[in-house]
Amino acid sequence: MEIALATYSSRVALSSFVVLLALSWKLFKWVWLKPKKMEKLLREQGFKGNPYKPLLGDVMYMSTLLKQAHSKPITVSDDIVPRIVPQFHHLVNKYGRDTYIWLGPEPCVSIQDPELIREATQNINLFHMPEGSQINRLLAPGLVSYNGDKWTKHRKLLNPAFHGEKLKLMVPSFIISATEMLRKWEEIVSPKRFCEVDIWPSLKSLTSDAISRTAFGSNYEEGRRIFELQGELAELCVKALWSMYIPGWRFLPTKRNRRMEQIVKYVADSIREIINSRLNKMRAGESCDDDILGLLLQSNSEEVDKHGNKDYGMTIEEVIEECRLFYVAGQVTNSVLLVWTMILLSRYQEWQERARDEVLQTFGTKKPDLNGLNRLKIVNMILHEVLRLYPPIPVSGRRTAAKTKLGNLSLPSGVVVLIQTALVHHDPEIWGEDVKEFKPERFSEGVSHAAKGNVAFFPFGWGPRTCIGQNFAMLEAKLVLAMILQRYSFELSPSYSHAPISLITIKPEYGAPLILHML
Repeated sequence: MEIALATYSSRVALSSFVVLLALSWKLFKWVWLKPKKMEKLLREQGFKGNPYKPLLGDVMYMSTLLKQAHSKPITVSDDIVPRIVPQFHHLVNKYGRDTYIWLGPEPCVSIQDPELIREATQNINLFHMPEGSQINRLLAPGLVSYNGDKWTKHRKLLNPAFHGEKLKLMVPSFIISATEMLRKWEEIVSPKRFCEVDIWPSLKSLTSDAISRTAFGSNYEEGRRIFELQGELAELCVKALWSMYIPGWRFLPTKRNRRMEQIVKYVADSIREIINSRLNKMRAGESCDDDILGLLLQSNSEEVDKHGNKDYGMTIEEVIEECRLFYVAGQVTNSVLLVWTMILLSRYQEWQERARDEVLQTFGTKKPDLNGLNRLKIVNMILHEVLRLYPPIPVSGRRTAAKTKLGNLSLPSGVVVLIQTALVHHDPEIWGEDVKEFKPERFSEGVSHAAKGNVAFFPFGWGPRTCIGQNFAMLEAKLVLAMILQRYSFELSPSYSHAPISLITIKPEYGAPLILHML
């Protein structure tokens, strides 16, 4: 009996040792062998970067640079790139354009050559959107995180909601939201006919209200609460970003992690109720195609009926994910476009006057309409130049789905390629020595003639995966700006501190106090 127990114990010990050895070997490969192999491969192909540090990579390096960059404001004439992407700005200055950065044990190749960007964004079968990150899962699921057939299906079903003709349905909602903001400004400014106003909270509320109305129609009040929570979730995700590099950290029941999961559940449950209510109305024969959700559900139903198979449509859970994505795509990016436009027009009064003259010649004091908005050439040039200087998403990523070539670079499967939008938009070799200056006339002959190289301006992405809401964003920005210019002139307040900071999008860290003058 004792011999049998001893034999059994020996076998258990041996098995445990083998399992432990296998796990240790797997961990050693992940932490050291694979990163060193990739480092050698990249260096052999002319890429340079910091030497690999086990497990953490460049996390501490990036954290230090970010703290230094954000330690104080800059002047309004300073280059914003060292403040919004200090880690990449520093690497390029140190090693040149062909560089990489370590996100933990994973090297991410940085590209800013327009031809390489064209190749990576056009070939969506080999260069996928990175999947599975906590930010994607919690904050921005849906179309932007899908690949392959699933992306194709969702893009097809969402397209009708963002078609040019359907955008006409959005104009009244934009006008209601803008009118409400302007009414609040009037209450503040009218006693003296001028007053300092921090426009940043107002613009966030406006775009939140606008996307709530356009996405959920009559349920916009419920939508507003959903999007407020999505805003809180965005801030929590950014704060958690650096801790994500610790394996398993997101599964710990920390206060922040619990709050993020609570928000996700509440938002999903709320949207599900709105969807179920809308589906019941559709079954009763009511028309529900006057907002984004209704158009999506209608498109989804038609596709299922056409093929007689639910697999051709979205599930309720997938529709919920797309609705959650509306917040990031429709509120956050639009508010930052508007705030930087007003800040820049406060600095460049001649362009503010030119834009106002164009608006007044087109609409007078009447409410803007779609046809008139499409004729605003100067306003359009201004918005494009703002998007060049302050692209909503300064860096985006792709992951290789298989071993592939990118230009002369050979990449194995699973490598992340970082597309440096901000660096390209601020590159003097592409835009000229006046690259840091606000010059809307660059776009007087259209986007394709604004710089050297066709893929040099891509604030909404490039290729088949160009942002589906691009026309929606530009229409809203033109309409809101036109209504502001009809009523106010504005200048920077002495209390304004220039501090652009990249928190998913480029935001003004200390707000945007301007002096508003009633016209």
